[in-house]
Amino acid sequence: MTPARKTRHRTLRATLPRTLQRALMAALVLCLGAPLAAQQSLPPAPYADRQLDDPVQEAAAQELMASLRCLECQSQAIDDSNSPMAGDMRHQVRIRIAAGEDPEAIRGWLMERYGDYVSYTPQVSATTWPLFAVPLLILLVAGAIFWRRFGKRA
Repeated sequence: MTPARKTRHRTLRATLPRTLQRALMAALVLCLGAPLAAQQSLPPAPYADRQLDDPVQEAAAQELMASLRCLECQSQAIDDSNSPMAGDMRHQVRIRIAAGEDPEAIRGWLMERYGDYVSYTPQVSATTWPLFAVPLLILLVAGAIFWRRFGKRA
């Protein structure tokens, strides 16, 4: 190496002191290890995996849980999901059904708490009506275009 290259190499290596390099490395290790400390250590809710004693109430709970979406998994119903959030939702459904609450009232409570997305059976409301109206409008526009394009030839 030429003396100029050696000097440049030494100045680049000397720009960060060894203590600062170690501090940056320790900060990087802590940042990468932080998600490990965020794992849930709480026990599952009591009725998350335990069925109700009354088979009629348990059947109503199962039917409702099959129509509610897990908010963490987003593609599974809460009766199929193993996430802690789905376990808490199953617990809430079961204790409310055991208390005699109507399944549709429980669905309404969960939709009020978590939004319309939680239900697999959407309801027409002030915020969801475009989801029902837009496909009909698209069909009407497509039919009008089709009729104008091919209807005059007949």
